[in-house]
Amino acid sequence: MTPAESPEDVLRLFAEAWNSRNASALANLFAEDADFVNVVGLWWHNRADIERAHEYGLQTFFKSSQLIPRRVKVRQLGGDAAVVHVRWKLMDQLDNTGKTLDPRFTIMVFVLHRRDTGWIVVAAHNTEVIPGAETFVATDDKLVAVDYRQ
Repeated sequence: MTPAESPEDVLRLFAEAWNSRNASALANLFAEDADFVNVVGLWWHNRADIERAHEYGLQTFFKSSQLIPRRVKVRQLGGDAAVVHVRWKLMDQLDNTGKTLDPRFTIMVFVLHRRDTGWIVVAAHNTEVIPGAETFVATDDKLVAVDYRQ
């Protein structure tokens, strides 16, 4: 595995691993005891679970997808820590019948720690971007995006 020599390298390597369907390479960007929260709140607590979850997704509904970084913001927190925000464009996800879906956008936050071997992810959280929405409301066992500003 190529080490991440900078916080920006983590994003590049994450996208390369995703786009080549390499869940092992993706998981190896994470510390052994890393946490990962996905867009629907599934929370994985270690590298093995992160790899297993991504292996499943990358072989099924994400098997034709492309992940493209759009906007990146890096904030150094001293010499050995950084927080990285990235807005991703996810293209070509498949529905449960195999039909290609419209693009999605997410914002992902990575908390990174620099070790002797390079930068590694200790925590990540992915959040769906829903245009025109401000929050969610829960009704009748459904979660609906709404905008109170209208």
